[in-house]
Amino acid sequence: MSGITTLGQFIIEKQADFPYAKGELSRLLRDIGIAAKIVNREVNKAGLVDILGDAGQTNIQGEGQKKLDVYADEQFIKALQSGGECCVVASEEHENPVYMQSGVSKNAKYIVCIDPLDGSSNIDVNVSVGTIFSIYRRLSDTGVSCNSNDILQHGTKQVAAGYVIYGSSTMLVYTTGKGVNGFTLDPSIGEFCLSHPDMKIPEAGHIYSINEGNYSKFPNGVKQYIKYCQMEDAATQRPYASRYIGSMVADIHRNLLKGGIFLYPTTSAHPNGKLRLMYECNPIAFIVEQAGGKATNGYQRILDIEPKTLHQRTAAFLGNTAMVELLEDFLQKYQ
Repeated sequence: MSGITTLGQFIIEKQADFPYAKGELSRLLRDIGIAAKIVNREVNKAGLVDILGDAGQTNIQGEGQKKLDVYADEQFIKALQSGGECCVVASEEHENPVYMQSGVSKNAKYIVCIDPLDGSSNIDVNVSVGTIFSIYRRLSDTGVSCNSNDILQHGTKQVAAGYVIYGSSTMLVYTTGKGVNGFTLDPSIGEFCLSHPDMKIPEAGHIYSINEGNYSKFPNGVKQYIKYCQMEDAATQRPYASRYIGSMVADIHRNLLKGGIFLYPTTSAHPNGKLRLMYECNPIAFIVEQAGGKATNGYQRILDIEPKTLHQRTAAFLGNTAMVELLEDFLQKYQ
């Protein structure tokens, strides 16, 4: 194992980056890593057991819950509850925050916002899915119940954020505001091992990721930007490649490694956007910015958007800084 750095080792080595912490954040990240391994095990054998398909319920978004959605949600909440470092979980799968009632959690200092299984509609067709998480320090005093102010914090207040992608290999990518690091799960030892240190989005991007099936519903500026991406121009290496998976984690992960822009605009059907601010856009925006990219709603930095409700939605444009800024120019020009 010489030369291998596990997630646990890496977190402990970086603990000095948090003078206010006494190991709680390290343990919290460890708990998330453990739950991710359990969910990964189920994802990998989903085709062999009765865990595919619908659970027969809908979540607060009005979307049908898949069985694996529910399972992943249960596993992360269970791990965070038993770990004792989290006082409340805000999950895509619950209308209201889930308060940790166990005795070990009464002095917990952290809030976790989580999308337990992003892109779960892809499970049945063996396409990559993921988990997205965001961590905040509580504002209220420990020993008393958390309140909405603890949860509805600006994205700039995140102390850590990350995602897990369950694919041909399983990776956990996270940031604590000091760069982005990626860890690949080694099944032979059951550990996440550092495989992608100090991840940076390539300076030049040539991929655009958007569901073009909704083209007729997009704002005019987005339509014009798509046309720009499709035009031939040798100087800018256009046309760009269109790559869209339908799992935000998978699309972001690819563009993080290869360079590109991910677009999820408002539409006539979703005038406020569709992606959720607290547990999808904020954590991914934190990662993208830490990797040298840019993340906006087209007019405003995502991390500066004021959260007003737990399941608040927003448009999102994330990726190479130059590509995102050009998209913003198109939105301004073609209002």
